Amino acid sequence: MRYILKYLKPFSRRLTFNMILKVFATVIELALPRILSYILNEIISPLEGQTAVDTRAKALEIALYAVLMIVCAALGVAGSIKANRVSAEIAKDAAGMIRHDLFDRTVRLTPAQTDAFTVPSLESRITSDTYNIHNFINSMQRMGVRAPIMLAGGLAVCATMDLRLTLVMAAVLPFLFVAVYTITSKGLPLYTKVQAAVDGMIRVVREDAQGIRVIKALSRRDYEYRRYECENRKLARIEVKTNSIMAASNPAMNFFMNLGLVAVVFFGARLVNGGLSKPGDIIAFIQYFTMISMAMMGVSRIFVMWSKASASAGRVAEVLRTGEGLPVMSEEGSPRREGEEGIVFDSVDFDYAGTSGILRGIDFSLPRGGKLGIIGATGSGKTTVVSLLMRFYDVSSGSVRIDGRDVRTLTRDELKNRFGAAMQNDFIFAGTVAENISFFRDIPQDRIERAARIAQADGFIEALPDGYAHELSSGGTNLSGGQRQRVLIARAIAGDPGILILDDSSSALDYGTDMKLRRAIASEMSGVTTVVVAQRVSSVMSCDLILVLDGGRIIGSGDHASLLRDCPVYREISDSQMGGAFLE
Repeated sequence: MRYILKYLKPFSRRLTFNMILKVFATVIELALPRILSYILNEIISPLEGQTAVDTRAKALEIALYAVLMIVCAALGVAGSIKANRVSAEIAKDAAGMIRHDLFDRTVRLTPAQTDAFTVPSLESRITSDTYNIHNFINSMQRMGVRAPIMLAGGLAVCATMDLRLTLVMAAVLPFLFVAVYTITSKGLPLYTKVQAAVDGMIRVVREDAQGIRVIKALSRRDYEYRRYECENRKLARIEVKTNSIMAASNPAMNFFMNLGLVAVVFFGARLVNGGLSKPGDIIAFIQYFTMISMAMMGVSRIFVMWSKASASAGRVAEVLRTGEGLPVMSEEGSPRREGEEGIVFDSVDFDYAGTSGILRGIDFSLPRGGKLGIIGATGSGKTTVVSLLMRFYDVSSGSVRIDGRDVRTLTRDELKNRFGAAMQNDFIFAGTVAENISFFRDIPQDRIERAARIAQADGFIEALPDGYAHELSSGGTNLSGGQRQRVLIARAIAGDPGILILDDSSSALDYGTDMKLRRAIASEMSGVTTVVVAQRVSSVMSCDLILVLDGGRIIGSGDHASLLRDCPVYREISDSQMGGAFLE
């Protein structure tokens, strides 16, 4: 929680003003029962035996004090309203800063770090966890200032009126504190489990929303419903347990409050009968005890919110404190290779998340402007090679170099500006076609249209009702699979990259369109280094170097002709595609 509270430092002046305003409003409110006690004890009680003139004078005095009570009540309400508005503004701004920094850190996480947190958990932290923090900051300013002042101030005023009744009232308060502390200490760990269960439910909802077409096509709706219901019940069980424990605070508070109220009335009546106290004081004590009890209930609610916010703050801080997963290395540890150009994988091994042998002994070099094709069965490590090239992950041993420099020595901007990538799991956001291609990189319209033309997307784009200004839905659901892929390829091309990555990005294209795409890239991007990851031989057969992967190892490398002659696996893939390799 301390890490999160640092976000309140920029609002110190507003917090101070708000605290002063809240103190003023609370002190004014505390004065009301004392004024009422004075009216009852000093003005109304002595009225018996008074003359008519004295009675009118007393009535006027009562009216004046009544006006004073109305003014105090109005000032208290006005101060509280203003303070609550300031509290809401501070909470909104502070939560906005937290949410901004959390989102910024989230998008900067490495793929390995994202995998460790999981996407549903990150979504939950940005939404529900920051919401809990927002509520806590807001409530803490409202009740966190008022409740302690009401508690301490009420006891102080009562002590000036009757110390004996004050001691009777104070004797109940330790029981209230113990009850609140015991309940909160048991409830706090459970809120962390609640948020973890929320992560699980969000994961299922996210997966089902993304795969709804497949679910319907395979008639797996009942299965997914049961899977969701399982996560929903898990969340419900832990929420019921948590809320059952935390809900015990209010009944416990009410019990001790009523017990204290009965004690005040009982002992107060005895004191009044003995002439040791006045009726006005008893009425004031009852009002003060009610105020103090409400303040204690406010403290109880603060503890509940603190429990939620503390669990959420820990989850948020966990992301914010996450360091750079892939720090830039010094060139002293991996010197630059002068005169070396293009892409080089030098004895690269890669292990991931406790799984060894993802890649082993990957060795190849591709000159600048060359074309590399990577083909192999699912799970053979094709995308992993591309991920290491773009430094989504770091090699376990060996090195990956671009123009003689180890990718680990390049800054994020230096590295990413070299690439244009259309990956197999890329996304289309809700926006125009042009916005999806430019991806907010301030790319001129002529370059957007050129990229679309190379990607073979210009034809269908111009046929859309608004052309490049046509609005696409989230995920590009109002486009066909092949159209989505061509928009994504155009996005990769539009930035004029030095290295173009096409990772299984043309799988939804027919052979004719795929052939036109490859010819357009070859003719209009001849100086660009191209890496093509594909399942089809036709997509890689024109490459200068083709790697055949199996089980994370290179089992064949060379051009199309040499692989047909020397690599049985490649030849088998080519033959199984019924002449797909010979469409050129």
